[in-house]
Amino acid sequence: MANAPQYDAAPSRPLSRGDIKVLSLSALGGALEFYDFIIFVYFATVIGHLFFPPDMPEWLRMVQTYGIFAAGYLARPLGGIIMAHFGDLLGRKRMFTLSIFLMSVPTLLIGCLPTYDTIGYLAPLLLVLMRILQGAAVGGEVPGAWVFVTEHVSRKDVGLACGTLASGLVAGILIGSVISAFLKSYYTPEEMNAYGWRVPFLIGGVFGFLAVYLRRYLEETPVFAEMRAKKALSDGLPVKRVLSRHLDSVVLSMAVTWILTGAVVVVVLMTPSLLQTLYGIDASLANVWAIVCVIIGCVVSGWCCDRLGSGITIIVWSLLLGVGYWVMMHTVPTRPDQLTPLYCLAGFGVGIVGVVPTIAVKSFPAAVRFSGLSFSYNVAYAIFGGFTPVVVSTLMASHPAAPAYYIAALATLGVVIGLFLLRAPSGQRLALMQN
Repeated sequence: MANAPQYDAAPSRPLSRGDIKVLSLSALGGALEFYDFIIFVYFATVIGHLFFPPDMPEWLRMVQTYGIFAAGYLARPLGGIIMAHFGDLLGRKRMFTLSIFLMSVPTLLIGCLPTYDTIGYLAPLLLVLMRILQGAAVGGEVPGAWVFVTEHVSRKDVGLACGTLASGLVAGILIGSVISAFLKSYYTPEEMNAYGWRVPFLIGGVFGFLAVYLRRYLEETPVFAEMRAKKALSDGLPVKRVLSRHLDSVVLSMAVTWILTGAVVVVVLMTPSLLQTLYGIDASLANVWAIVCVIIGCVVSGWCCDRLGSGITIIVWSLLLGVGYWVMMHTVPTRPDQLTPLYCLAGFGVGIVGVVPTIAVKSFPAAVRFSGLSFSYNVAYAIFGGFTPVVVSTLMASHPAAPAYYIAALATLGVVIGLFLLRAPSGQRLALMQN
């Protein structure tokens, strides 16, 4: 592999109008697709009452409802590997457009599904099927989008491209939060149970089809077009080549994905309920501001990767994440008035998710980049995204500050990875990540 041609990005040049169009449409599509995937959790309680028997115990109803949500995560690796396989052989653009189409259809159908009162146990079964399709779609979308944008822009803008796209994905969570809050204040509980819960899924489906239409105006990446012209595409099964020749890159990508999942799941998604349960503190508004700071942090950290290198940047953002969240969780219980500024600081630290794809996407050669990134990201996300809430909740039984310790451990891992990137010999392929 040392002598294989590397088509890593377009030659160094200023950010063009075409690049800005690619980044804008990709970030917009990513936001809409992630909204489609995450909106389920905001209406989990209503869905649980409508899709399961009324005499079912409440705890069992919620376990089964979140189990259906988790089904989407479990489907991500398979969907991602299949779409990445064809993305490495047939083209990035086709899979990039297909992924958002596959997300839009089941999202729209969820908004049209009959409930348990109408078709009995067939209702939750259909809901599981829709979530599996959504999971398969997002498994191809996220790594596919990272590959697509980084192969369009010049080498010196790869970090900014990844950070911008990551900010779009996080914006999908923000959109879901805002729409959920608006609908729950606009509809009465009776109206929400009758038809209001369908509205966010119908909106997501329609917006998804709009994103499919807009992506028609995107071109195939110059990197893939050059590989196809020079007949340098991967032979055989790309994921097999990834596992046999690029295991070091897989391990590195899975490690940084663990940091990403911990930061998003614990700091963004779990913390509001943790603060409410432990200390009776309502963090819903502060959470919105924190997500805004995550979006800003993603772009800034991506820009820093291009200027300072991935090694230094992940060290700085790991320290921001670990220290910021530690200070917040140890200060807010006695000083709740400091919640918003400290949560915003921790949120800016979560902007490390803009660094993660910059590192991961550069660790694989172009011929197997989509498959390598998709396998590493989706398998790691399925494992760590699924087990993180369980691990943190279990640890909290013995120590209420367990979330802060967990994030501190991941921050330490980030520092170690950064030091590794800084010390990697310049002749090694992984040294590309230092820019």
